[in-house]
Amino acid sequence: MDFLTILINLIIALTLLNVWLLRFNKETMYRGGNANSMREEFSVYGLPIWFMYLIGLSKIILACLLILGIWFYELNFYSYIVLSTLMIGAIVMHFKVKDPIIKSVPAISVLTLLLVLLGIL
Repeated sequence: MDFLTILINLIIALTLLNVWLLRFNKETMYRGGNANSMREEFSVYGLPIWFMYLIGLSKIILACLLILGIWFYELNFYSYIVLSTLMIGAIVMHFKVKDPIIKSVPAISVLTLLLVLLGIL
């Protein structure tokens, strides 16, 4: 695996872990609508709380798989595909609630990195 792939895997993984473990209940400018926490954000999108936990657990597992993918390269393709799907879903939710584009920047950035990784495979 080349250095660029390792670096991007780590950037994406650490970003996901930061959002879902460290900033879960913190206000950020990227939360949907006027939400101040992840729970409020999913409520703004009209999604149930159980779905928030499902998405969160999925993203934490995928972040770990990206880190493991540094050594077990065969994990990467599936992780990239599933994460790309989740990022597209996040972007759609921001559009659904008519958020300004700035709120979609993290999801768009991660999706862009994932597409680069898929192009490298």
